Amino acid sequence: MRGSLKITLLTIVAMGLVQMQSRAFGQQDDAPVQRKILKKVMPTYPDLARRMSLHGVVKLEAIIAPNGNVRSTKVTGGNPVLAQAAVDAVSKWKFGIAPEESTQLIELRFDPR
Repeated sequence: MRGSLKITLLTIVAMGLVQMQSRAFGQQDDAPVQRKILKKVMPTYPDLARRMSLHGVVKLEAIIAPNGNVRSTKVTGGNPVLAQAAVDAVSKWKFGIAPEESTQLIELRFDPR
């Protein structure tokens, strides 16, 4: 009984070490890459939103091509009245070049003042 307990404990410890090593070496790719913004176009505040005194944050996920152009955007949060203005603006942004396509999370704040 003691021998099997030692083997079980050694197996658990070994599995833990393997997981720690994979985190140390493999998880660096999961960190979001922040590419430098070279050209930023500010969104036009929608007239309807201004009349309704809407304000808030629109969250977008932008896929950026290696050449720095925004390939696509996806709204992940925010008021739908403000969302299209945010998408239109971010679609015109230009980022620094990179060896591969990347994803960037963007938040745009709308305030009628």
